[in-house]
Amino acid sequence: MTIHPVDRADLRDRVQRALAEFLAARHRQLMEIDPALAPMAETAESFVLGGGKRLRPAFAYWGYRGAGGADGEEVVRAAAAMEFFQASALIHDDLMDRSATRRGEPSVHCRFAELHRRSGWHGDPEGYGSSAAILLGDMCLVWSDELLHASGLDPVTLARARVIFDAMRTEVTAGQYLDVLVQATGDVSTAKASTIARFKSAKYTVERPLLLGAAIADAPAATHAAYSAFGLPLGEAFQLRDDILGVFGDPAATGKPAGDDLREGKRTYLIAIAFESAAPAEADRLRAGLGDPDLSTEGVHDLREIIVRTGALDATEKRISNLTGEALAALGRAPIDPTAAGVLTELADAATHRST
Repeated sequence: MTIHPVDRADLRDRVQRALAEFLAARHRQLMEIDPALAPMAETAESFVLGGGKRLRPAFAYWGYRGAGGADGEEVVRAAAAMEFFQASALIHDDLMDRSATRRGEPSVHCRFAELHRRSGWHGDPEGYGSSAAILLGDMCLVWSDELLHASGLDPVTLARARVIFDAMRTEVTAGQYLDVLVQATGDVSTAKASTIARFKSAKYTVERPLLLGAAIADAPAATHAAYSAFGLPLGEAFQLRDDILGVFGDPAATGKPAGDDLREGKRTYLIAIAFESAAPAEADRLRAGLGDPDLSTEGVHDLREIIVRTGALDATEKRISNLTGEALAALGRAPIDPTAAGVLTELADAATHRST
């Protein structure tokens, strides 16, 4: 099957235009309310338009095309709504994790805290930054709804899409809470880590976008089942790659400090396997360093060595490979358009073999 890089690049450009046009209109709306809202509008534009792989809109669009749907700007706009939901999740996630950076730039809550400091305002800059980030994350969530409804899809099609969109948002919120919960309880079981990976990220990265596209195309149940069989294992493989990058990734590529997930205390599959296989002394060191916001560079290096020595890194890489193979096998059996299947294969590679 021939790869279609031109198709992917063209779709990214169209999604970017849809987002830019929507944000320009929302910028004008906010300025009409009060010019003091300029930082909210400008930060939203910078955050949403300034980066991201646009994988979720791509999976939604090609899920639609694979189910026989014809190209149209209304579908591109509906797929682009995924990016506002993604922005909301990232803004809130960075705040909950107290992450200082995202894509090599200050996180949204840090941007607003710095605005407070520069302006010499009253009160606590960090508190202001947190409040502003919560509100901007909420606004992006509202805008995800608004762009979906303003996409141009007819009411019957929108009603089908709405079922998928609503389920996705509930799942991600539940997954986020479970992620916060295990950091508080210290649960490091692989079962819990897999549940969190599935609902916090995996389903809304691949499966739900594919099913959104299938719903817009009014695809039969067999297509929905095939997309789930492809999307669930691929989404989990995507999250496992993200977990590895959170510990071993190059900061120049990831845009986040080295070992950030260790300082945040993420109870991922990678960490769960390390705990299962670690000697008692290693488990104690892992437990002591995990979640320490002041963990030094040497401390990060030590925990990385434990993860490697226990075989957790190799085991996670093997699981990524197995899950990707399972996903691609399911895609090969899927009753979908072969051109779209070729692009989805390329997207699967992009999701699981990446450095950012």
